[in-house]
Parts: sequence; structure tokens; C-alpha cells
Amino acid sequence: MLSRIIEIVKKHHEEVILLIGVVLISLLSFSIGYIVAFEEAKEPIRVEYDQELE
Repeated sequence: MLSRIIEIVKKHHEEVILLIGVVLISLLSFSIGYIVAFEEAKEPIRVEYDQELE
């Protein structure tokens, strides 16, 4: 079974490398999007002034 998988990978090594590249780029894109969405979900900082001090 393992030898058959190795044979298939050797026969189609260019396609396997391309597939691995596409999967890694997809995971990286998802991770970056998740981080950006998480950062945007934070509540912005508000500055409030005390009117008694003016």
C-alpha cells in the first residue's frame, strides 16, 4: 500500500508540489484574514473629558 502511494507521488511529483503550495497559501490567507477580523472586532479607544476640570 505504502509503496503504491510512493509510486503515485513520484509519478505526479509536480502536481503534488503545486497542491501543497496552494494549500499552504490558502491557510496563510485564512490566518491573515482571521487576525485582521479579530483586530477590527475590538472596541475603539474613547477619550472622555471631565467637564469639572475645565
